Amino acid sequence: MGASGKMASFRLPPLPTIGEIIKLYNLRAQKQLSQNFLLDLRLTDKIVRQAGNVRNGFVCEVGPGPGGLTRSILNAGAAQLLVVEKDTRFLPGLQLLAEAAPEKVKIVHGDILTYKMERAFPKQLAKEWDDGPPDVHIIGNLPFSVSTPLIIRWLENIANRDGPFVYGRTQLTLTFQKEVAERLTASTGSRQRSRLSIMAQYLCNVRSCFTIPGRAFVPKPEVDVGVVHFTPLIQPQINQPFKMVEKVVRNVFQFRRKYCRRGIEMLFPEAQRSQLAEQMLLTADVDPTLRPTELSISHFRNLAEAYSRLCEEDAGLFSYEFRDELRQKKKQRRTSCTIEEEAERYRL
Repeated sequence: MGASGKMASFRLPPLPTIGEIIKLYNLRAQKQLSQNFLLDLRLTDKIVRQAGNVRNGFVCEVGPGPGGLTRSILNAGAAQLLVVEKDTRFLPGLQLLAEAAPEKVKIVHGDILTYKMERAFPKQLAKEWDDGPPDVHIIGNLPFSVSTPLIIRWLENIANRDGPFVYGRTQLTLTFQKEVAERLTASTGSRQRSRLSIMAQYLCNVRSCFTIPGRAFVPKPEVDVGVVHFTPLIQPQINQPFKMVEKVVRNVFQFRRKYCRRGIEMLFPEAQRSQLAEQMLLTADVDPTLRPTELSISHFRNLAEAYSRLCEEDAGLFSYEFRDELRQKKKQRRTSCTIEEEAERYRL
């Protein structure tokens, strides 16, 4: 996919409608893959507009399916479009689009979770992180089953500045189940505030664009769909390794209805739990009686920094997982019971 200079306005030639493509290739949305087709090109055009100016840009579309969003991206004037599709049933219809837009479309049959996007586009597109976003966009109407693990993967890529973000602060415009979209954009104190809220917002400017009613999809999902736009921040709001931040946030939110102290205690072995949790909260200047949803990004920044200092003092602390300790205790109890039963049998 070579870089393109200034290009003339482009429109796709007359093609079968998306509904006709679905009938032509006998396509059926697979429930186990949480597939839902968006047939209304006015809505796919609207999604592409939320991505910003893609004219003359380089776009990766995730999971194009029958190609509705693909058409809107091409009609918006993208110079090059890379589509990554795992389901072989959609490839013939996508090939039809590629033939209608010569040298503009590259089809990759593969899984976006393993695809090496850092090799997808010309290196000369890359910009310095402190500069504006590069002329590279990721757009996708994601299946619900892949949306959360995929955005977590990309957030880690942002933190490490690798994957799609070797080009700079690549922007993403993606669809999510409405509840997930609300979590991604939830503010401090909101009922929807979650682990996902913190992980996304400490790394990105996260913007809720609009909601698509479920009836616009075929088959109709049980929920509405939210469109969310992400622009990576020049400086993350928490300057700690992604895994460090993720561990602190995950532990705090696993007891979302309790005081935040409860989750923080689970970062530490039982023998030191109370002492180290109190020390961490004191260092971070965080009220232990705040609920997880009441904690701001600043609170989590202080907590991550305090936890990082404790991990520097005890090299084995970061690898500790309280569930491993629980499993070991259960195993010891079972072993102890077996020994007592064996002893009792011999006494009899």
